[in-house]
Amino acid sequence: MTDDSPRALGRLLETCRRLMADDGCPWDREQTLETITPYLQEELHETLDAIAALDAPSMAEEMGDLFYLLVFAAALAQKQGLPLDLATILDGASEKLIRRHPHVFGQVAVTGTAGAVAQWEEIKKSESNSTTTLGKRPAGLAALTTAYRIQEKAAAVRFEWVDIRGALAKLREEIDELEATLDDTTPGADHRRQDEVGDVLYSVVNLARYVRVDPELALRGTITKFMNRFRFIEDELARIGKTPSTSDLIEMDALWNEAKRRGIR
Repeated sequence: MTDDSPRALGRLLETCRRLMADDGCPWDREQTLETITPYLQEELHETLDAIAALDAPSMAEEMGDLFYLLVFAAALAQKQGLPLDLATILDGASEKLIRRHPHVFGQVAVTGTAGAVAQWEEIKKSESNSTTTLGKRPAGLAALTTAYRIQEKAAAVRFEWVDIRGALAKLREEIDELEATLDDTTPGADHRRQDEVGDVLYSVVNLARYVRVDPELALRGTITKFMNRFRFIEDELARIGKTPSTSDLIEMDALWNEAKRRGIR
């Protein structure tokens, strides 16, 4: 954050108010919280894609779009008669951060990241009067991210492997169990395979947590890398008058390795 951030936020607020004014933009004036929900989802995913690619110009653009839509949503909530405004939202966020970081803003001592996370979860649980460590399953959250957060919460009460070797052994065990279902043709086999695939994915997420890698961002990065390398294959095939459908695996695999050699990501 720079010293100029408050001015920039104020300018965004004024821009939003101008667009929503009676003589502003017809599209903005017609929106409701319900109609802008798809745009919020879209901009969030575009922001995550930009982060995964470490593309600073795209990050600036997409984060700006997301900031605007959040400010816009707050203004729409007020317009629709809901009792909140941006100041209440931002102050609430600050108060929550201060309340859940007593080791920073108070006199409480914690040991390392694990201690800070455990303290956060304990305070959060007490605030919601929840009796369960895991809390509610976040509706609409990506499955990989949900798994990661659930595992974090379980780890906060020491329900986890002693070290990464345990997580790695569990992943190998789940892969073996999946492999054992591959030739199964008995009734219910498809469901058992689905169950084992889910166990493998859950174990991969747990392994990612041990090495402090966000699985959602990691997978987004891999998808981008795959798409870029496949486009290279298509471009190289086009040079010789071919397409993937007229090529074969051996030729395309060789081009894939060439894309890797060139550092295409």
